[in-house]
Amino acid sequence: MTTVVDRAAVGVAKPRLGLIGFGAFGRLTARHLAPWFEVIAHDPATTDGEGVATLADLATATACPTVILAVPVGTLEETLRAITPHLRPDALVIDVGSVKVKPARLMADILPDTVRIVGTHPLFGPQSARDGIAGLRIAVCEVRGGNDARRVAAFCRRALKLRVFEVTPEEHDREAATVQGLTHLIARVLLKMEPLPTRMTTASFERLMQAVDMVRHDSPTVFHAIERDNPYAAEVRERFFDLAEMAREQLDEG
Repeated sequence: MTTVVDRAAVGVAKPRLGLIGFGAFGRLTARHLAPWFEVIAHDPATTDGEGVATLADLATATACPTVILAVPVGTLEETLRAITPHLRPDALVIDVGSVKVKPARLMADILPDTVRIVGTHPLFGPQSARDGIAGLRIAVCEVRGGNDARRVAAFCRRALKLRVFEVTPEEHDREAATVQGLTHLIARVLLKMEPLPTRMTTASFERLMQAVDMVRHDSPTVFHAIERDNPYAAEVRERFFDLAEMAREQLDEG
């Protein structure tokens, strides 16, 4: 992927990129990759490429040199088995899931040995990326293929202007268990408490509600992946609940 910027600059035909999944995040992905790739997307629930992708059947989208899987973690195994017969022997497959240990294991176990694999997690979504993605963060994990993760990381830095963290799937999930797990957990609780005050608010409360708004429209599958598919999330969650219970006991005693 390191040659993509150079190709675009000299007017050479864009390489084809298959995008499996054209939901909210798939569309966001296509918009930002369209200047560099001819995006061929597949999603049975979508009928409009929105000018950034050409919709195609699964076999056509999967036959591209690079294939990005923008599907929920819960449907990843089913998707991998569906795309396997159509992949090029030397294809590069990239996932964008919110967790990395489980997808990395599934991709390594199911995809053919000749296929190169990189795990990524864009640490943003349609809400936080509405003003652009330059300066936002992405985690990149090598799964199989040597230097592919470095090439993906270089492209993300040079072309997309993202802040890149090259980590292992385990390192990613350990940090994400706190960074994402607690954020989504607290947001879910606050959403259940609505309507909340909007008149006499403090700056800290407003920042808290901004964080809630960023995840307000995330699908339940995102919350499930963050809390249930991350092997380290339960430990963080239980520590948070224990400390909250301790605080309640101290207040009751006082």
